[in-house]
Amino acid sequence: MKLGIVGLPNVGKSTLFNAITNAGAQAANYPFCTIEPNVGVVSVPDSRVDWLAQLYHPRKAVHATVEFVDIAGLVRGASHGEGLGNRFLSHIREVDAIVHVVRCFEDGNVVHVDGAVNPVRDMETVTLELILADMEAVQKRGEKARKMFKTGEKKYELEAEAAGKLLSTLESELPARLCPLSPEQREIADGWFLLTDKPVIYAANIAENDITTPPEQLPLVSAVLDKAGAEQAGTIVISAQIEQEIASLPQEEKQLFLDEMGIRRSGLDNLIQAGYRLLGLISFLTVGDDECRAWTIRMGTRAPQAAGKIHTDFERGFIRAEVVPFETLKRHGTMAQCREKGLVRSEGKDYVMQDGDVTLFRFNV
Repeated sequence: MKLGIVGLPNVGKSTLFNAITNAGAQAANYPFCTIEPNVGVVSVPDSRVDWLAQLYHPRKAVHATVEFVDIAGLVRGASHGEGLGNRFLSHIREVDAIVHVVRCFEDGNVVHVDGAVNPVRDMETVTLELILADMEAVQKRGEKARKMFKTGEKKYELEAEAAGKLLSTLESELPARLCPLSPEQREIADGWFLLTDKPVIYAANIAENDITTPPEQLPLVSAVLDKAGAEQAGTIVISAQIEQEIASLPQEEKQLFLDEMGIRRSGLDNLIQAGYRLLGLISFLTVGDDECRAWTIRMGTRAPQAAGKIHTDFERGFIRAEVVPFETLKRHGTMAQCREKGLVRSEGKDYVMQDGDVTLFRFNV
């Protein structure tokens, strides 16, 4: 999973990136201090992997990972090359989903690029720049499809119809993901890699002293939640400043800090979970003396394709998957106990993998 962190200058974007990756991206009080995208890889917290490691004592325990990309800030006119616009747009095309950081705190020491804090305006500014870039791309696709349709090829009629629907949606200043396309048209649009077709999580960045206040009681955050709901986007409430403090602590002190702040889990954990939900991702688990590992797959993945995540030979020579749900294994203590009680299932090539499946793949090549 690759998440691109975007936002206007000085909203806390690079501070958040620094905190969640400990990568030390420059965070300065002026626009465009992040010129090239910084990339950080973060382990996905998963207590199931930790429990399995305690049971099996493998040489290593491997968590799933998330790649975060801190993408340079943009301004109005980015779609026409203003600021770092063109580079911003090319970098954002490469991510699976967008984490859009919006500022929901007042601080006279940190200048806002538009002079005043207004998260809904900021959301609209960034979204509009992406919409304008998409409009240009869709117009070109539509023109080409209409020309080619004259040759009599049916597929170009579908392309022209998809382009027309998308253009109408974009001209209404709505993202492409809200366009009512048919399954055939959606398949075509997916191949165009439109910026506003990407899933979005809005990260409402709040002040440290607001962290225990219910979001609906914070007017700026409440406005973000309403706007995100209308766009069918995900949301999390996070304090980049607190995340930075958590990141600076030794591992054994982090939970103590969260408890003292009255926070159940870190913003990073919430962000990763939101990313998994938004992209429809789950994890299956493998165990052994060499390693215990979490593997990320899309919801709906069948057993042979999941096996292929480990090695292509596993998919090519797939025979069956021996599966036990993690919670069942944990309840009975060992795999031997689960086998003895007939709780390990043998699944064939049509089995759809479930989150938390502890799996042994049988194959022959």
